[in-house]
Amino acid sequence: MLKEKGEKIQALTTELNKVVVGQTKMVQRLLIGLFTNGHVLLEGVPGLAKTLTINTLAKALDLNFSRIQFTPDLLPADLIGTMIYNQASGKFEVKKGPIFSNLILADEINRSPAKVQSALLEAMQEQQVSIGDTTFELPEPFLVLATQNPIDQEGTYPLPEAQVDRFMMKVFVSYPSKEEEKAIMRRMARTKQAHKVEPVFSEKDIFEVREIIDEIQLSGKLEDYIIDIIMATRNPEEYGLPKLAEYIEYGVSPRASLALNLGAKAHAFMEGRSYVLPEDVKEIAPDVLNHRIILNYEAEAEEVSTVDCVDLILRSVEF
Repeated sequence: MLKEKGEKIQALTTELNKVVVGQTKMVQRLLIGLFTNGHVLLEGVPGLAKTLTINTLAKALDLNFSRIQFTPDLLPADLIGTMIYNQASGKFEVKKGPIFSNLILADEINRSPAKVQSALLEAMQEQQVSIGDTTFELPEPFLVLATQNPIDQEGTYPLPEAQVDRFMMKVFVSYPSKEEEKAIMRRMARTKQAHKVEPVFSEKDIFEVREIIDEIQLSGKLEDYIIDIIMATRNPEEYGLPKLAEYIEYGVSPRASLALNLGAKAHAFMEGRSYVLPEDVKEIAPDVLNHRIILNYEAEAEEVSTVDCVDLILRSVEF
């Protein structure tokens, strides 16, 4: 089963590569999110193929897909739906919003104010939304793949901490290399798209992969390693990192340990293994932890980032 699904994932990756050049890490993280039921946040300047990659992934999956463009004037009802009065029947009827899809592209999520962000909280955590007095279950699978521009870009709002914590991973998307830039230019500098993406991965395939990932072996020693990494963000002094204690206001939540466990298993699966290695944990840890650590003003004054903190923790905490 592991080998069979590995071949299916290779076919899925091939379809994505018809359109997306490079960005191997971003593609892998999106697939890990899909296979572990974890929402993913992509951050990068405009033009780095964030939206294109998610759109292409949606076409390669046999799932319902909605794209929601977040804008400053977006309302919660535009997201989840609302009650509409039907004059013919004399009753209020529910009109469901675009959130009722398997795969949600929340494009430029940080361009909408807090009231719209909060409308996503119940959907992302409970997989349900409330319209009027009625609660509706969202379809399964349900995944939010969001993009955002860096906070210092004009017209953006910082996401609330509770919202950010509900994303399993936050992936920083970087510029392509010189060779990748040339390949992008050769492939995309045309008036119409040259390649059509076919759906090659079904809903059944996703659930079967999730069952396989649940059975991936993660030893007790690796569990302790994950807990040590998590605890080092909360009590750095106990791990010989007194300087970090001066910078970290709040460590990561328990959601981080769950995400790190599942993410490491999924990474091992993507590498074709039925067991987790410390390298799997180290590979996935930055994307799981970076957005959950909250730094204080001293860190900001000394230009210390969460990336720096996670890197130091991973180099200091021993397996």
